[in-house]
Order: sequence, then structure tokens, then C-alpha cells
Amino acid sequence: MSKASAALIARLESKFAGVFALSASLGDDVIVTVDPSRWIEAAKWLSTEGGFGFLSNLSAVDWLTREPRFEIVYNLTNFSLPQRLMVKLPVDGNPPSCPSVTAIWPTANFHEREAFDMFGIVFDGHPNLERILMPDEWEGHPLRKDYAIGKVPIEFKHLSPGV
Repeated sequence: MSKASAALIARLESKFAGVFALSASLGDDVIVTVDPSRWIEAAKWLSTEGGFGFLSNLSAVDWLTREPRFEIVYNLTNFSLPQRLMVKLPVDGNPPSCPSVTAIWPTANFHEREAFDMFGIVFDGHPNLERILMPDEWEGHPLRKDYAIGKVPIEFKHLSPGV
């Protein structure tokens, strides 16, 4: 583990004892899992005092057989060091939900909409949480592992007789 990674982990443990659990460290990149009940507090600190002012990506993972089933993955960047931090947020529920971070990192806006559309994860407080990739009338969430792949009828109108 690099000195920069060790320093970041020490700062997180000092400020948020028991909130972050170290998952891995790859060079200067630190991967942590965060307690969902403290996520917004931690996110605000990370974006300001922590120096991670840029959310480069937000994605989701469906672990189907695990509890909690879903995990949201936030990739944060501190350009002044430079350093990257991956934060994993376990979520569950029906529907699975967590607080939106669009007020903290505006780049989360479209990323959260995509996770909502593809996985059905609700981001509480999102300013415009609606589908972004699939049509509004689409049923289901295509990236869930229990989604029926190959069961969607597809019409190729240019191949249909009489069209």
C-alpha cells in the first residue's frame, strides 16, 4: 500500500470510525465500502475537506444471490494529489434505494438516472429521476440478473411483408 493510500485510510478512519471498511488498495487507488446510513455525511466531507471534488463515474452491480443484493459504485477523483477513491454502497429494499448525491456532485445526475433505468435503484431526492436509456413505457430493468433476456419480442419492420 502506498503512503498516499495509507494517509487517506487514516483520515477516513479518524473522521468516520466504523463508517468505511477497506475493501482493497491498488497502488494509490483505495477501495472502501461505506455504511449506507452515513453516506450523505461522508460524501459531503469527501467532496470538500477530503478533496474528492469530482465524481468521474457511478455504476451499479446486481449480486442477485447476496444480501444486500445491489451495490452502487462511486469513482471519485482528487485532482490535487492526484488520487482516486472507489466507494461501494450496499443497497437493498423493494425497490432498492439510497440518497441522491446530485447536490454534492452534479455529474451524478445522469449516472443516477442510468442506474435507475437499468437496475431500478431509486435515488431519493434526485431532481428528475426518470428513464434515460429505455422508452418510458418499458417494463423492467434490463441489467438486473433476473431480467428475462431474450424474452422481448423485437420487430424488424423493414423485413415484415407488406411494409
